[in-house]
Amino acid sequence: AYVKATEGTSYKNPYFKTQYGGAAKAGLIRGAYHFASPNGKAGYKQARYFVKNAGGWSADGKTLPGVLDIEYNPYGSTCYGVSKKKMVKWISSFTREYKKLTGKDVVIYTTTDWWTRCTGNSATVAKTNPLWIARYGTKKPGTLPKGWKTATFWQYTSNPIDQDVFPSKMKRLKVLATQK
Repeated sequence: AYVKATEGTSYKNPYFKTQYGGAAKAGLIRGAYHFASPNGKAGYKQARYFVKNAGGWSADGKTLPGVLDIEYNPYGSTCYGVSKKKMVKWISSFTREYKKLTGKDVVIYTTTDWWTRCTGNSATVAKTNPLWIARYGTKKPGTLPKGWKTATFWQYTSNPIDQDVFPSKMKRLKVLATQK
């Protein structure tokens, strides 16, 4: 289970502790995610805010690496009014800082369409960061953004709630929750 922790540098989910703790009590391997605001503060500043406010990671076998949720802007223009070049720099800044603070690569949550439109289908972070792809109404994750050969997670529907696939065995999920 992943629980929203933060957004930008001013929003903290007021239900995070209850939701995250509830997932743990239910015996789920869980993690936190940060909803990106690339038109706001710098990527590294948002990574710091995320880690400070519940987005950290520990090799306890129960904590998944944090997620950078970077997708369609619910508040305005699709790419947040940011150029493709600046978007790639912003994402790189976030991913580097998260790794520096936690020792773990952050998971990138996105869609192929958004990634192509807003980063120019950049492969800059694909070599190091796991991918969580969102693609609904299909039987497979489909074409992935450039540089990723596989998706670590696939979100296939949001109805009635977000539903995802981890295409491997439980022991591989535990590896994701323990190895740097």
